[in-house]
Amino acid sequence: MVPKIRRGSRTHGLLVYLYGPGKRDEHIDAHLVGSWDGFAPDPGRDTSPDPDPKVTLARLSAALDLRVKQAGATAPGQHVWHCSVRTDPGDRTLTDAEWNTVARRLVHAVNLAPEGDPDGCRWVAVRHADNHIHILATMVRGDLRRPRMNYDFKKAQAECRRIEKEMGLRRLKPGDGTGAKSPTSAERFKAERTGRPEAPRETLREAVRQALAGAATEGEFFTRLREAGLRVKIRNAPSGDAIGYNVALPGDRNREGNPIWYPGSKLAPDLSLPKIRRRLADGTADQTTHPAATSGRPDWFPPARERRNATGIAERAAILLDSDDDEAAAQLVGLGELLDAVTQTSPAATRAELGAAARAFERATRSHVRAERADTRAIRSAARGIIQAGGALGRGEDGGTTAMLLSTLVLVTLAVARWHSARGHAQQAYASRQAAEHLRAAYRQAAAMPMQALRDRGRALPEVERRTHQATIRAVLPEAVMGADSSSTKTDALTATLAQAEQAGHDPKALLQQAIDMRELDTADDVNDVIVWRLRRLAQLPAHPGAATRRPQAGTSQPKASANRTNNRAAPTAVPRPAVSDPRNRPPRR
Repeated sequence: MVPKIRRGSRTHGLLVYLYGPGKRDEHIDAHLVGSWDGFAPDPGRDTSPDPDPKVTLARLSAALDLRVKQAGATAPGQHVWHCSVRTDPGDRTLTDAEWNTVARRLVHAVNLAPEGDPDGCRWVAVRHADNHIHILATMVRGDLRRPRMNYDFKKAQAECRRIEKEMGLRRLKPGDGTGAKSPTSAERFKAERTGRPEAPRETLREAVRQALAGAATEGEFFTRLREAGLRVKIRNAPSGDAIGYNVALPGDRNREGNPIWYPGSKLAPDLSLPKIRRRLADGTADQTTHPAATSGRPDWFPPARERRNATGIAERAAILLDSDDDEAAAQLVGLGELLDAVTQTSPAATRAELGAAARAFERATRSHVRAERADTRAIRSAARGIIQAGGALGRGEDGGTTAMLLSTLVLVTLAVARWHSARGHAQQAYASRQAAEHLRAAYRQAAAMPMQALRDRGRALPEVERRTHQATIRAVLPEAVMGADSSSTKTDALTATLAQAEQAGHDPKALLQQAIDMRELDTADDVNDVIVWRLRRLAQLPAHPGAATRRPQAGTSQPKASANRTNNRAAPTAVPRPAVSDPRNRPPRR
């Protein structure tokens, strides 16, 4: 049940609309379901001998405005309180008596007309459709004072949550005031008329968020906005310092033909310029990402190397979230930027699901929990590295490392859901779980080719070698964890990975145990896949099995190599490929 509150100054004009035919949804059988005294004249169901709806409507308007006129100059200018209340499409149809109860509870909750107060404000509830009512009240009490209505929207929301529970309706998640502003009805209707898939406010919010992903400086952020094709207007103080910014979509104009500007703070609470500056200060990304600082082989192409580097950083963010520390709140913003960066640079096959995951997770990045020692440099640098590396191919090492990263991001978003649930953040926890589902769908698309290649490689191993590695899997990995996936045909990819790890000089049993101990496996949709990607990252094996492997170098933290390792092969020299254009020079992909 969703309440929407507005204020105005024209009682009669609003009544004309409520009892009229409607501008968008057709108004059917408009009538009162409740009023301040139960005896208000009803233009829709006037039972007088000679009914005239216009006369009855004028009488109703005059009755509602009586105290406003009596208060005179002390009455508020915006004296009309208008609240529409709508049930979910899947809810049952409420009776007029039930809607009357809803209206009375809401005007009581917001202190317009408390139960038992003879001086409460005058109000009516009009129903002209099955699934919603409109409550109209005039904000002058019987003693000619204004009602105390602080936080009326928050109080109405809380009352709706209680009504949903008691009436058996769909229960929405309670909010905490940190959500982004939704498009208005006028913005949605205009988008439909002009053929846009969504309101400009939503398009701009996503574009600004993507421009901020991994940006190192304020200037770079504004440059990315312009390169994405947006109109940008900087607001300056008299001193010349920037104090804010506005953005507009090309072609989005008002009746006068002027661009419709949106301040960053009206797109989302964390997109105002002061909060963007705080984010840049807390996690200033490195101007360049040095290959030596990334995990992975130097002969891997940049998109693959940066995705592998981001996988390790995301795993460390998950460990912080598992610690249940409020300082982990700083990681949420960085994870959102990482998702935006992956979305912008991913192949077309996975871009739609990744975009949906990033949009859902955006809600999970904001809450009232603040990290006092926010440090997001590592994760923002990972996002920056992915952006700078350019678009990834959907095959080969690029495709494999994309699957590797997405497998980890699924587990990280589920860790975020647990973190929010522990603090009662219902909307954020739900958004995190939604993001995880979209990431799972994207992972299945990205992993199809590399996992099939690994399974084929596992089946092609000599039978003695296959049995040896499968015995290692049974000995190290508990059958309760593997479940139905413990059969030999289900572990072909894992068998192939252990064989490659041994060929590269690792102890398969020790490496497998290290992968299992990294973090929990209970939330994994496919335990085999999760462990395969952990092993390939730990052993620095190519994400695509067709590439050669190499022996771990001295001084690394790899598991102790077994004494019977054989067939070390040197990594081939990287073949140059055409440079990938910077995605920041293209409009945000949708």
